[in-house]
Amino acid sequence: MSRFLLSALLIACFATASFAHKVWLRPSQTQLSGAEPWVTVDAAVSNDLFYFNHFPLRLDGLTITAPDGSPAKSENQSVGKYRSVFDVQLAQRGTYRIALVNHGVFASYELDGQRKRFRGSAASLEKEIPAGATNLRVTKSLERIETFVTNGAPSTESLKPTGKGVELIPVTHPNDLYAGEDATFRLLVNGEPVKGLEIEMILGATRYRNAQDEMHLTTDADGQFTVTLSQPGMYWLETSTEDDRTTVAKAKTRRLSYAATLEVLPQ
Repeated sequence: MSRFLLSALLIACFATASFAHKVWLRPSQTQLSGAEPWVTVDAAVSNDLFYFNHFPLRLDGLTITAPDGSPAKSENQSVGKYRSVFDVQLAQRGTYRIALVNHGVFASYELDGQRKRFRGSAASLEKEIPAGATNLRVTKSLERIETFVTNGAPSTESLKPTGKGVELIPVTHPNDLYAGEDATFRLLVNGEPVKGLEIEMILGATRYRNAQDEMHLTTDADGQFTVTLSQPGMYWLETSTEDDRTTVAKAKTRRLSYAATLEVLPQ
């Protein structure tokens, strides 16, 4: 597993503070119309939203779902010093779901009186942890980073839940957001609504503000929350939770994280 993906997994597991590094996908546009238009998507980990100043996200877990629910492909993938980039041709009318879905494991242990850490895949865990390690603690992680792009009228077929990890389900469509209007979102964890899930939303261009101006929200019993997005622009949404539904033998907990980029247009 590459150092970029490993770092992204670590960030997803530990970085929840407003000023921590943030993982994101940012499309060049989210609403288009025409005969098979294209979008370019940036993928990065950064200190500021949405600027390339830390390192790129690898694209190994890239999954693109077309409006009819079928898999779609990316074109012109490239990984640079500070960002990854790829293109998507919107051959169908409707909404595309563009996601990076990563599975991994992180662990801590002691060896010869020193504290050690491991980050990698579940398959490599047994090989990489020394036989003499003690006080081993293992956590499985499932990370989803995504954005949504629509050609023509918004649709919902591509947004059906998989029942795995944290997922956003449309109440207000993610490509139908306008400044000054209320937007309602529903989050599912393992396919079920969860009350009390804590969400953070931040408007981009944080490089040019003295404060993050983050919004803190909480899901209700239906897994829903409503927010008024007062300004147009690209917003970053993040949440995380833990459970014990792990398939890794030595892992007692599983860390689930979610991040999405949403565009809010002016009225």
